[in-house]
Amino acid sequence: MVSWIISRSVVLLFGTLYPAYYSYKAVKTKNVKEYVRWMMYWIVFALYTVVETITDLTVAWFPLYYELKIAFVIWLLSPYTRGASLIYRKCLHPLLSSREREIDEYIVQAKEKSYETMVNFGKQGLSIAATAAIDQQEATGNQLFQYSSHSSNPAVRRTQRSDTAARDEYYYDQEDRTDEEAEPTFSEDEAVSQKGLRRSQSVKITRSRLRKDARYGSLKIKNKKRPALSSLNSGV
Repeated sequence: MVSWIISRSVVLLFGTLYPAYYSYKAVKTKNVKEYVRWMMYWIVFALYTVVETITDLTVAWFPLYYELKIAFVIWLLSPYTRGASLIYRKCLHPLLSSREREIDEYIVQAKEKSYETMVNFGKQGLSIAATAAIDQQEATGNQLFQYSSHSSNPAVRRTQRSDTAARDEYYYDQEDRTDEEAEPTFSEDEAVSQKGLRRSQSVKITRSRLRKDARYGSLKIKNKKRPALSSLNSGV
C-alpha cells in the first residue's frame, strides 16, 4: 500500500505536473527544440499510461513492481538519460511512420461509423417515441368512445335509473322505519319490563304537561285580573 501511494505521487508530480509546466514554457518562449522534446515525451507518456493500466491489473503482485514504475518515470524524464526521446526515435517513430496511412484510414472509418451509428440511434429513438405517443392517443380515444357509447345506450340509461331508484327506495325505507321496528327483540320478561318503563315514562310526561297547562292557566287568570284592578283604581 505504501509503495502504491509513493509511486502514484511520483507519477503525478514528476511524470505529469513537471512536464506540463515545462511544456507551457516551451510554447511561451517558442523554443522549437524544447517543444519537440516535450512533444516526444507526451507521446511516450500516453503509451506508458495505456501499458500501466493493463499491468496494474495483471502484474501488480510482482515484487518491486511499484519501485520499477518510479524508476522508469524518472528515466523517461531525466535530462541526462532522455529516455522518452530514445524510445520515440528508436521505436515509436518508425512504427507510426510505417502504419500511418492505415491508422488514418481506420480513424476516418471510425468517425463515419460513429456518425452513422448516432444518426441511426436518433432515428430509432424518434420512431419509438412517435409510436408510443400514437398508442397513447389511440388508447385514450378508445376509452372516450367506449364511455360515450356506453352513456348514449338507452338500455344502459334505463338500468342506471332503475339502480338509482332502487337505492333511493332503500334509503327512504331505512329512514321511514319506526322506533318499534328498529328496536331489537326481547324475551317475555324483558318485554314486560320494557312496557313498564314506557308506561312510567308516559305518565311522567303527561304529569309534566298537566303542570305546564295549570301554570299557563293561572298566568292567564292573573293577566285578566290586572286590567280590572287598573280600571277601578282610575275610577277612584
